Amino acid sequence: MAPETLPTPDLAAAADAVGLCQAVVDRAVRQVGAAGIDEQQVVAYDLAHAAAAVTTARAVLDYGAHGELEARIACAFVADAVADLAGRVIGRAASWGVDDDALDGARPFVTAHRDPAVLAALCDQEGPRHLGDDFDLVRDTFHRFAENEVRPHAEHVHRANTDIPEEIVTGLAEIGGFGLSVPEEYGGYATGDESDQLGMVVATEELSWGSLGIGGSLITRPEILTRALVHGGTEEQKRRWLPKLATAEVLAAVAVTEPDYGSDVAGITTSATPTEGGWLVNGVKTWCTFAARADVLMLLARTDPDRSKAHRGLSLFLVEKAPADGKGFVLHQGGRPGKLEGRPIDTLGYRGMHSYELAFEDWFVPAEDLVGGEEGLGRGFYLQMQGFENGRLQTAARAVGVMQAAYEAALAYARERKVFGAPIIDYQLTRAKLGRMAVVVQSARQLAYHVARLMGQGEGALEASMSKAYVCRAAEWVTREAMQVHGGMGYAEEYPVSRYFVDARVLSIFEGADETLALKVIARRLVERAG
Repeated sequence: MAPETLPTPDLAAAADAVGLCQAVVDRAVRQVGAAGIDEQQVVAYDLAHAAAAVTTARAVLDYGAHGELEARIACAFVADAVADLAGRVIGRAASWGVDDDALDGARPFVTAHRDPAVLAALCDQEGPRHLGDDFDLVRDTFHRFAENEVRPHAEHVHRANTDIPEEIVTGLAEIGGFGLSVPEEYGGYATGDESDQLGMVVATEELSWGSLGIGGSLITRPEILTRALVHGGTEEQKRRWLPKLATAEVLAAVAVTEPDYGSDVAGITTSATPTEGGWLVNGVKTWCTFAARADVLMLLARTDPDRSKAHRGLSLFLVEKAPADGKGFVLHQGGRPGKLEGRPIDTLGYRGMHSYELAFEDWFVPAEDLVGGEEGLGRGFYLQMQGFENGRLQTAARAVGVMQAAYEAALAYARERKVFGAPIIDYQLTRAKLGRMAVVVQSARQLAYHVARLMGQGEGALEASMSKAYVCRAAEWVTREAMQVHGGMGYAEEYPVSRYFVDARVLSIFEGADETLALKVIARRLVERAG
């Protein structure tokens, strides 16, 4: 199909199609709510992802209003989203509470804008981001840092499973990466308006484009701790810790997950028992990323032995420790019996920061390091969720950065690689793959921007969860297809696309496993909102 014969982008028809999808989602919410989420887990899971796709479609419709290319990207995404929803509903219409023909009104639009020629024409058309001058500057600053400081180390750290080079930490601190969410009055750059969230999203994407493991994730842990302190720390705690977090004088890790309690945080068993002058911590935490290098752990522990109180019996602590060896460590508290042992957990990807299993034995935590002081008792779950909700948006931004890197790598390889006498980018299948990648990446990015603006206004908690659910799954597809475009070389460590693929796989697991996020957060909140 020649460019002049491509369908004219029709945002009005796209909006109508999104409206039909929203109606299907709304009916499914009522159906699942009436039957019970646990009794309809398969449909509830699909419903959560469908709702996330609809939210993405609405964000990309706004993007489409900027110009013709943006409108083509928007229409292509909406057509794909409708087709995906139809695939989820077919054969299960009754469970969704809809008729078999619920999406038939969108057929002409989908037929026009899902045509392979439409996608093929977008193979090298990413579309502008429309950030504005201020955020373009933020993007440029962090992109240059990622290109010049992060990427040169990324492959070695990944293959050798080594630690993040210290110059990356200090360099990121120098350009303000650790202070993006710290309020100005505590030495950071956050002004308290909606630009704070957007700046964090933009910076995170660019750092993740450089490397997920040694770039994009470096600022996540201090971000989570900062949010918890800003929302619930005492004034003394804010003045003591936030300036140090902003300059990376103190590096943080998060110790919440336990071997038997991952996303089911309310069941954790690690205890903090009152003792003279503070608390004694006993128990085991796992998947504690960056625990060796960190100077402080954000630890969630049970302070009320009554297990029936579930999340209401949990409190949050700031646990100081000495930096330790990345290959495993044992720390002792001078003059006390306290012991902290860290065992590294080897992973397929996401290397450099390392994840650990931590065993606490009578580790003493001073009373002043209970977040929120006495008023913080029993509020730990809520305070850590303040950080984690923002962390979900940040994870979506990390996924966008990895996708962008994978798409760029695939596009470059397709232009160079010849098969049967022609560059593979000349073949329709390759072009359509690349076009769909470009559409998905830009749409995911616009969703992250949209949610950042919502959260900057004090809203968007549900949308943040949706962004993580949708974008992280999308990253798996984009990086997989980028690897496929590389053929056999995609499976070789010689090309970074193999790293993008294994890094992307972790995104829908950490910061809230996809299934738990879909069922316990997104579907539940959709049902509550409808009720």
